[in-house]
Amino acid sequence: MPLIFTPKICAWLATSITVVLLLTPNAMAQKVERICALYPHLKDSYWLSVNYGMVEEARQQRVDLRVLEAGGYPNIDKQREQLALCVEWQADAIILGTVAPDLFKQSLKHEVNGIPVFATVNKLITDVGNQTVVKGEVGVDWYWMGYYAGDYLKTKHPKGSGKVQIVLLPGPKSSGGTKPVIRGFYSAIQDSDVQIKHTYWADNDKELQRNLVQQVIEQPDIQYLVGSAVAIEAAVSELRSSGKQQQIGLVSTYLSHGVYRGLLRNRIEFAPSDKMVQQGRLSVKQAVHYLRHQPYEPIEAPVIEPLTPSQLPAAVIADSLSPSEYRPTFYIYSEHN
Repeated sequence: MPLIFTPKICAWLATSITVVLLLTPNAMAQKVERICALYPHLKDSYWLSVNYGMVEEARQQRVDLRVLEAGGYPNIDKQREQLALCVEWQADAIILGTVAPDLFKQSLKHEVNGIPVFATVNKLITDVGNQTVVKGEVGVDWYWMGYYAGDYLKTKHPKGSGKVQIVLLPGPKSSGGTKPVIRGFYSAIQDSDVQIKHTYWADNDKELQRNLVQQVIEQPDIQYLVGSAVAIEAAVSELRSSGKQQQIGLVSTYLSHGVYRGLLRNRIEFAPSDKMVQQGRLSVKQAVHYLRHQPYEPIEAPVIEPLTPSQLPAAVIADSLSPSEYRPTFYIYSEHN
C-alpha cells in the first residue's frame, strides 16, 4: 500500500529531522576544558620536563592548555600579571607553579576570580579564606631532596673518616624549594665529617651560576660542590676546563638532562629525582578529573628516587625527563570527537 503523506505526517517528519540534526556529533560535542598553567621559568630542563608531562596529558585528555612562564623566581609582578591573563582567557582551571610560596597567601581567591587552582611542584601557602579555591596539589617535600643529597655524602664521609669541605650553590633564595633543600641537607649531614664552607645564592640562570662556580673552584681545599642542576651542569664543564675533575666531586639536589648526562659519564656522583614528567601529568589529571566531576586524589607526591652512575632505572628516567628533542610548548588546542 502506498504511503500517503498527510499534513500531520509531514509535520511529524519535519520535527524528527530537526531532532536528528540537533543530535549530530558536532552539536553533541562536549565543551573543551581550558587549563592555564603558570611556571616560574623555563630556564632549565626541570620545568621543561614538567611542561612535557603536562602537554602529553593534555593531548591524551583532549583539553586546551595554555602555558605562561614568569622568566625567573624574582619576577613576582610578572606572575601576578600572568594569573590575570589566565582569568581573561576564561580558563576553567589554573595550574600554578608559584614563584614564591606565600605570594598569593591573602589574595588568591580574588586574583583568580573563583577559578579552581591546582598547585604544582612548588609549595603554595594560603590563609583559610583563600584555601577554598585550591583544589589539588602535586609535588614532593623538597626537604627530602636535600636530605637524600646530604645522606649520600654522610654515607661516604661518616664521622671520624676525615673532614671534607663543601660549597653549597642552592639557587635563588626566593624559590619555594631551596630553603627546604638546605634544611634537609643540614639535617642529613649531622654527625658526619661533611663541613659546609660557604653557601652562595643566585637565580637559576646559567651565566650567574657559572660565575659562582668559577669563583668557588679557585678556592683551596674544596672537595665537593653541592647545588641546583643549573649550577652542577656549569660545574661539569668548568672543572673539565680547569683540570680539577678529580679534585672536586659534584652532587646535584635534583635531576635535569645535563645532570643525567653527567651521571652517565661518571662526572656527577649523585642526584635525586622527583619525577618531573609524572608531576606534569598528575597536575593535568587532577584538574581534568575535578572539572569532569570524576574522583581524584587532591594531594599527589611521586616517590623520590636516588640516582647514581650505577643506578639509573629506565622507568625512572622516563618519568623524569622529557625527550632530548622536545622543546617548550605553550599552546595545545584539542577537540572532542
